[in-house]
Amino acid sequence: MSRYTGPRHKLARRLGISLDGTGKDLKRNYPPGQHGQNNRRKLSEYGIQLQEKQKLRHMYGMNEKPFRKLFTQATKMPGVAGANFMKLLESRLDNLVYRLGLAASRPAARQLVVHGHVTVNGKKVNVPSYRVQPGDVIGVREKSQNLEIIKDALAARTYLPNYLSFNDSTLEGTYVRLPEREEMNAEINETLIVEYYSR
Repeated sequence: MSRYTGPRHKLARRLGISLDGTGKDLKRNYPPGQHGQNNRRKLSEYGIQLQEKQKLRHMYGMNEKPFRKLFTQATKMPGVAGANFMKLLESRLDNLVYRLGLAASRPAARQLVVHGHVTVNGKKVNVPSYRVQPGDVIGVREKSQNLEIIKDALAARTYLPNYLSFNDSTLEGTYVRLPEREEMNAEINETLIVEYYSR
């Protein structure tokens, strides 16, 4: 199954969460479609768990197979499986490019990475799922530093997480440390996702 490339605002409305973090994709707070406003179905326990999993999966723009594989890796790490899973998702290269403000959204960050505009420790990396380690330096290739999309994204950036540092003159950011759970998305209940995969 290929990656979802349809209208993200419809997906956000169906799941009831802003997928890009801005809230602009939730102009109407009910599901899309003719019966969206009147659809007041009560979800089963399984339905709630599935919906929570889909929220997180679509937020990071991942297919089910790599998403499940990452979860399996998180369960083998010491500590709480849900928090480990969130940390692994945050450590993806496309997500960190977005968090640094080099792209306006995760899909835009993914495109920057795939098109070869991003470096890790000075070497070009074009794999969005590349796992960045604490201490790694994420930069923009020299010939890509004048791209309007990057300049516009940096100008619009309002927040930089504490686990990242950024040098505006060199357009380089450092992944200082793994994020704490309270520094990640509070709208996601990762316990439900652990329960879903533990069935």
